[in-house]
Amino acid sequence: MIQRCLLIMLMLCMTSCASTTDRKAESLYQQIGGADTVADIVDNFITEIEYSKEIFPYFVHSDVVRFRTKLIEHLCMLTDGPCEYTGDTMKQVHGGMNITEHDFNLGVDLFINAMTKAGVKHRLQNKVLAKMVPTRSDIIYQ
Repeated sequence: MIQRCLLIMLMLCMTSCASTTDRKAESLYQQIGGADTVADIVDNFITEIEYSKEIFPYFVHSDVVRFRTKLIEHLCMLTDGPCEYTGDTMKQVHGGMNITEHDFNLGVDLFINAMTKAGVKHRLQNKVLAKMVPTRSDIIYQ
């Protein structure tokens, strides 16, 4: 009886460890849902921007189709997806915009809303944001 319990516990542990290993092997891109979810996040973000009186002025003269395409590429690349970002650097994109820290943080809030609406779990949202953090200094006060 004890041997049978030990065998069952060992099998459960092996199953649990295997599924953890499988999840670690998946890229963040795969964990959040791949291409469809990345597109949903970007579409939701565009909608969030559209309805933000504070953030929309930064985008009023933007080519929305290009913005969408490049942000999908960028988010895909940042999350280790199969994409190559072909746009300008973050400094080039945000140069002359003089985005304040307040507005940057508001933009992050809008992006979090976009991920939530796309069904991305909070722990994965944190991982996505951590991938984006290095671009912060290239965006604010440029």
